[in-house]
Amino acid sequence: MRLWSLHPGYLDSKGLVALWREGLLARAVLTGKTKGYTHHPQLNRFKIQDHPLLFLDTYLNHVYNEACARGYNFNQEKIGVNCTTRQIPVTSGQLSYEFHHLQGKLQKRDHDTYLATKRLMDKKGSIQTNPVFKVIPGDIEPWEKVEK
Repeated sequence: MRLWSLHPGYLDSKGLVALWREGLLARAVLTGKTKGYTHHPQLNRFKIQDHPLLFLDTYLNHVYNEACARGYNFNQEKIGVNCTTRQIPVTSGQLSYEFHHLQGKLQKRDHDTYLATKRLMDKKGSIQTNPVFKVIPGDIEPWEKVEK
């Protein structure tokens, strides 16, 4: 399961669809509808919020909005429509790690998207997050399983 901290606009079509499915799985975990993935480390940042499902639904609504902007037909009825303006902190190191990790995936499966996001990296612009997150200084998050 990968719940990207990155803005869903960076993802190619396969990545966006996978994120939606994995987000729905995460939602099933939080609502007790599945016994798998209950201890997945990426869920902890949602679980520790005072209203975990509200934060996950906010996250998924941003994914849904990106899908709509691309003309995809995701079913919003599978998620809650209530959202929060509060944000979950994510470290700058985590965001950088995810961006480079995504670049590796895109280089192999979607060269056009790879080049488009590489140009963002080359301009040394700030990396955008899913709006449910706010960037704070720091290294890669301790829950991340770093690929060597």
